[in-house]
Order: sequence, then structure tokens, then C-alpha cells
Amino acid sequence: MEQIGHFIGGKRVAGTSGRTADVFNPATGEVQAQVALAGAAEMRAAVEDAKAAQPAWAATNPQRRARVMMKFVELLNRDMDKLAETLSREHGKTVPDAKGDVQRGLEVVEFCIGAPHLLKGEFSEGAGPGIDIYSVRQPLGVVAGITPFNFPAMIPMWKFAPAIACGNAFILKPSERDPSVPLMLAELMIEAGLPAGILNVVNGDKGAVDAILDDPDVQAIGFVGSTPIAHYIYSRGCANGKRVQCFGGAKNHMIIMPDADLDKAADALIGAGYGAAGERCMAVSVAIPVGKETADRLVAKLIPKVEALKIGPYTAGDDVDFGPLVTGEAQKRVLGMIDSGVEAGADLVVDGRGFKLQGYENGFFVGACLFDNVTRDMDIYKTEIFGPVLSVVRAKDYEEALSLPMEHEYGNGVSIYTRDGDAARDFASRINIGMVGVNVPIPVPLAYYTFGGWKASGFGDLNQHGPDAFRFYTRTKTITSRWPSGIKDGAEFIMPVMR
Repeated sequence: MEQIGHFIGGKRVAGTSGRTADVFNPATGEVQAQVALAGAAEMRAAVEDAKAAQPAWAATNPQRRARVMMKFVELLNRDMDKLAETLSREHGKTVPDAKGDVQRGLEVVEFCIGAPHLLKGEFSEGAGPGIDIYSVRQPLGVVAGITPFNFPAMIPMWKFAPAIACGNAFILKPSERDPSVPLMLAELMIEAGLPAGILNVVNGDKGAVDAILDDPDVQAIGFVGSTPIAHYIYSRGCANGKRVQCFGGAKNHMIIMPDADLDKAADALIGAGYGAAGERCMAVSVAIPVGKETADRLVAKLIPKVEALKIGPYTAGDDVDFGPLVTGEAQKRVLGMIDSGVEAGADLVVDGRGFKLQGYENGFFVGACLFDNVTRDMDIYKTEIFGPVLSVVRAKDYEEALSLPMEHEYGNGVSIYTRDGDAARDFASRINIGMVGVNVPIPVPLAYYTFGGWKASGFGDLNQHGPDAFRFYTRTKTITSRWPSGIKDGAEFIMPVMR
């Protein structure tokens, strides 16, 4: 059986802790590999390696660092098929979806090629008598990222690409559920010209996470995952004096107004609700049709579309809409949430709990489910299910519809489908959610904007990718200079002012 270790000092190394975790093939339920789980000593060795390599990398000019990113993009495109196939085999998502995972990470790397411009400071000549003031952005040192299973290519690149472009060394702790692609990305970075030690990948569980949080040489941490863990990492990291950004759970709503094109809205809900088996932090899991007629018509359009969804292993290629969940534990949890919705009184109009695929009976599949008449007090509405489950919550009018995402604890993404520009503008202005779509089901910003939720979906002042990433992974130093011709004789005892 394949043994998956770590990537430290520019090469793959075996684990030494003696602890491992199983890596499954989600389609068959079989264990296909074992991944090493690092202990504190292994994490410390990775940090020391990164710390030793970082000063020379920080001294490398931004243009040369950008050239590494340019080469990395070339290599990502070269190995796209290989990366996507490996990702699908461990995660379970379809190969086309896996290519999208890689592509969205690649786009952030492309943005990072602009590091020489993004790292420019400011300069004020003659700010005072003979005085110039200027600022520079400098790297933090050793920084780390803790990334989730659902995007094993995209989110690691969202973290390490801007951090490294800024001149930092990076410790990546990816999900132990699908660890192969992050290791492949690290190898490609070395092939692209990155010095050894600047990107280390250390696999592990909570022990590895705690080692990152407590290591005095780790200056900043980025995390994506569930809200309880985001809160834990943010609290412990900040208590240890680190810069921390954490992104947690979501419950993304789509409001469908009476004037909306219901065919387009229904198609949007199918793709956004069931793509990747719902294992996306930006998946739309709540549809809010406004008015009984809108709701009845929407549900009538959704039912046959949900029933027609094709489910299967990633090897089926384009013939499959979505695949299995990532683990048996995830499958059990999602099925339990569906049961709770039925017990709470919601109408399960499409029931996918009994789905079995011939030849893959032990796979972690859950059929597509559609609930109608869900209410805001039900657990299936309040909780992030992270599975192929869409809930319809009926609203009598626009204000009631607006109140649902406004009052929910999560604030990651939201969208509205309407032909009314006034309604769309009012919605975009008033909603207290971080990412907003107007006739766009999954409003994930492009790489040159920032990605981040509000409320319990985000912790920290700065978001992922875009200009915020360069702010997060650097600190500003401001220099005030005056040369001898501008210096008066004698000591000065008053607060300096610019006269």
C-alpha cells in the first residue's frame, strides 16, 4: 500500500512519528493509501528548515520571485490532467470539477506574478524641511496555512502563492483526507525554481495544527474549514501573538423573485447546490422563492432536474454530475441530517437516501435530496450540511426573504435572481454577507478581488487572495529620512512637526 509522507527541504520524506491515517477511494470505500501524521518534532524540523531558507528568499528581488510563479503556472497547465485525476481519486469529485479546482488556484498564482507592483510602497518627497518619507512592505518570515479537503489544489495555492511571492517561507498543513495533490504542487514549485525549504508540506491532524499554533517562529496562519475549528485556531493563534485569518462554515441562500427567469434560476440552483456533492463552502443550500406561485413553479421545475442528476465515480468522466462524499463519516453525517429534516416536518420531495450504485455499493454516495417547506427553526436550515441537499424556504415577500440570510449566523455568500434593477441594487446594498451575486449563483470573486465571508464565516480583518493577501503576508515599515543639509544645529526638545 502506498505510504504518503511529507515534503521538507525540497524533497519528499517519510514520516517518523509512527502514526498514520487511511486515505480512501470514496467511490469504492477502499483504503488506497496511508498518510503519515506528523508529531511536534517533525513540524518543528519543517519550521527550522523554512526559517533557515527564508532570509535569502526575502532578499531575492520581487521580479525574480514572480518568474518562479510564471514557471509554476506553465507547469500547472502541463500537468493539469495528472493533477485532476489524482485529486478526483482521493476526493471523489468529477475530473472536470477537479480541473476547475486547479484552475481557480492557478488564477491566484497568475495574480501573484504581479508581485513587483503589488509590493510597491509609497514615497513623499519634501514632507518637511529636507525630509522625505517612504514606506516599504516586507515579508513576515515563516508563515503557515491549514487547508481543507474539499479544495486540495485551489485553497493551498490561495495561501502559499501570495505568501511566497511576498518573500515568506510557507508551511502547508493540508487535509489528511486527500494529501497527494498538495505534495505534487510542492514538487512543481521546486521544478519552477523555488529554493528548497521555502515551501514545506507537513501532513497531520490536530497535533500538527497545535504545533503550528504554538511555534514561536510561525508569524502568521491562514485557515479554511468549519467555524468551530476556525474559532479555535483564531483564538489560540492570536493568543500566541500571531497574525491569523480564518474562514469557517456557510449557509448560502439564493432569493428567487417573482419576476426572475425560473428556468435559469432552477438550473443555477442545480449546479450550485449539487456540484461536488455539495461539498463546497460556496454551495447554495437554501432557495428562497418569494410568493406561493413562485415557490410552486420553482419546486415543480426543480424536482425532475434533481431526479435526473447522474451520480457516479470520477472515472465516468463527463457522464457524471457529481460523485461520492469524501469519507464514510461524511456520508453518515449527511444522511443523519436528512433524517433530522424529515423528523422536523420538512417535505422531502426528492429522497436520495437509498441511492446505491451497482459495482460501487461500498462507496460513500448519497443521492440528491430536495426539501420543501423548510422553516428557519429546523436544523437542516441552521446547520451547514455539506452534502447534496437543497432546502426550499418559502417567503411571502421580499422583506421576509431578505431577513433569512440577514439573520443567519453565517455570512459567506448569497445571491438574488431578478429582472428588477431596483430590487437587485437594494439587495446588494443592504445584505450583511461578504460575497454577493446578482443573477450569479456562486459569487466567488476573481483572483484580483478578495474572497471572504462575514459573521461566523470569517475571523480576521483581511480576506484571501487579491490585494488583501499581499497585505496579510507583509508588514509595512515607514522610514522618515533627513540628510545633513537639512539638520539644524543643537538639540530639539519639542515633538517633531512638519512645518
